[in-house]
Amino acid sequence: METEIKEEKIKRSIAKTASWRIVGTISTVVISYIITGTMALAFSIGFVELISKLVLYFFHERAWNKVKWGK
Repeated sequence: METEIKEEKIKRSIAKTASWRIVGTISTVVISYIITGTMALAFSIGFVELISKLVLYFFHERAWNKVKWGK
C-alpha cells in the first residue's frame, strides 16, 4: 500500500504559527517583566519578538513541509 504524502496547507501553517506565537509572546512578556520590572518595556520586547518570530516560524514551518522524512 502506497502512502500519500500530503503537504500542509498555508492556512494551517498560519494558524499554527499564530497559536504558537501567542504562547511564546506571553512567556516573553512575563519573563521580560520579571527581569526589567517595567511593564511597558516588557510589552515592547514582546511586540518585537512577536513580529520577528511570526515571520521566522512561518518560513521554518513551510520549509519543513517540503521535507519528506518522518511523514
